[in-house]
Amino acid sequence: MTKPGDRKKARIDALAEAGTLSDEEGVSLWQSAWLRLRRDPVFLAGAIIVTAFVILAIIAPWIAPHDPAARLLIEQRSTQNPIPGPQPGFPLGADDAGRDMFSRLLVGARQTLIVGVLATLGGLTGGVILGTIAGGIGGWADTVVMRIVDVMLSIPSLLMAFSLAAMFARPSQWTVIIAIAVIQIPVFARLLRGSMMSQRHSDHVLAARSLGVRPAPIVFRHMLPNSIGPVIVQATLMLAIAIIDAAALSFLGLGNPDDTQPEWGQMLGRAQQYFNTHPEVAVYPAVAIIIVALGFTLMGESLREALDPKSRR
Repeated sequence: MTKPGDRKKARIDALAEAGTLSDEEGVSLWQSAWLRLRRDPVFLAGAIIVTAFVILAIIAPWIAPHDPAARLLIEQRSTQNPIPGPQPGFPLGADDAGRDMFSRLLVGARQTLIVGVLATLGGLTGGVILGTIAGGIGGWADTVVMRIVDVMLSIPSLLMAFSLAAMFARPSQWTVIIAIAVIQIPVFARLLRGSMMSQRHSDHVLAARSLGVRPAPIVFRHMLPNSIGPVIVQATLMLAIAIIDAAALSFLGLGNPDDTQPEWGQMLGRAQQYFNTHPEVAVYPAVAIIIVALGFTLMGESLREALDPKSRR
């Protein structure tokens, strides 16, 4: 039979063990987010789509069954049948120039990826520079930068992109990249500036100032590294927007005019004249754009939720 004194001693020992510090190491915010993302079906679905898209974009020239610029079925094109249909060796048929649609979709993934990534990197770089100036220096620099950002944000993004792309004498892939990068700069700048302003009065920044650390090391060693996380998450979401915007510019004829280098938005614009009779020519690139944009959006939203304690389920 257990004595009352033994039970009391056991409870005290249990409390002592519960209060003992664990030998296990803690995990960082990014490690904790990764543990959550590995079990998130939404993130995994987006990651599968994006990974497949990137792999196809890289190896497309080697796995495409035909040259995307070769007019192999041009002889089958006629006034009554301007779009050759699916047949052996051409599972999706051909476009109005007799070129293999499947090969053009595969190779077009590379051009779409290049435009989306370079435009987002350009917007991210410009936004980080402006956001660091505004959030790190503050004062008059913050006022000037934020007024410029406010003016840019007051203009609809697509309207600004169309205007910038139309300013160039000759449309090309680079005009699309520059136009999309410019409209993304104020988004990244405002987001980083807000994150850095919240870091300005944090304990580690105040401690560094009290120790006499100069302003530049405080900004680049303490404030910026702890503020860049939300910006990186936003870049994932902006990749999806960049792909859609690039397709819109190419659809309107403001992209690369050389159709021997296929791009999904360009293919969509070329197919609009046949939409009533052969809608599949427009459906193929449109579906590809939607799926890829969805993949980046699922990844970005899941990453944002995993890193933001307020929105965690």
